[in-house]
Amino acid sequence: MEWFNIILYEPLFNTLMFLYKNVPGQDLGVAIILLTLLIKAVLFWPSLSAIHSQQKMQEIQPKMKALQDKYKDNREELSKQLMAFYKVHKVNPFSSCLPLLLQLPILIALYRVFFAGINIDPTTHLLAGDQVTHLYGSLRTAFESLQVNNMFLGFVNLTAKHNIVLAVLAGAAQFWQSRMMLSQRPPKVPGAKDEDMTAMMSRNMMYLLPVMTIIFGWQFPAGLALYWLVSTVFQVAQQYYYFKWHKPKQQQPGQPEVLPKAS
Repeated sequence: MEWFNIILYEPLFNTLMFLYKNVPGQDLGVAIILLTLLIKAVLFWPSLSAIHSQQKMQEIQPKMKALQDKYKDNREELSKQLMAFYKVHKVNPFSSCLPLLLQLPILIALYRVFFAGINIDPTTHLLAGDQVTHLYGSLRTAFESLQVNNMFLGFVNLTAKHNIVLAVLAGAAQFWQSRMMLSQRPPKVPGAKDEDMTAMMSRNMMYLLPVMTIIFGWQFPAGLALYWLVSTVFQVAQQYYYFKWHKPKQQQPGQPEVLPKAS
């Protein structure tokens, strides 16, 4: 799709090759790490907002359950009460999905970059001609003669699949990130079955996501696994920043609950 190339694939491909051309030693892995940090910096505030919304939704879950029980026989009124409830607590239930929705097309574009974009002629070590055409201006001129080394630190082929080391490291980072989020859940309300179910699902996802990450990291080009590893470590650091310095104080026991007025 032409619009996909113009909006995502070509900007990411050109940024990656610009970084490769200008980093000391022209190491493609270093260029991928820098590109990852650049992408995460652009998504920093939406991601921080998503972490806040996720935590807020966990904290207000018992109050939401009370509303759901109260208006379980009146779906229209329940919808109105929930909208008012979200407004009172200043939380958007969909905002936690925003970074994932933003990152998904980026992942697809990066897959194309690593799987097809970095297509190197084995005899000349130059980018294939059909890929050079996706470069802008001076970059296109430079890479008509500039050889490309697809190795990271001299021994990791970033365009090859089945790199188990990067896949396992990416999975371990995913487990670390999920475990940190689970450890920051608010205290469970005794007898709250919905919270028990949510906690069980969260624990299951804490193990399922790393396994899926390892599987995908094994099947995809190593450059994508490196991107996912660095991206997840960055997200861990971002979560640490949020929980240490940015997280609002939880409501103390005994304080009055703020609920929407019944209409």
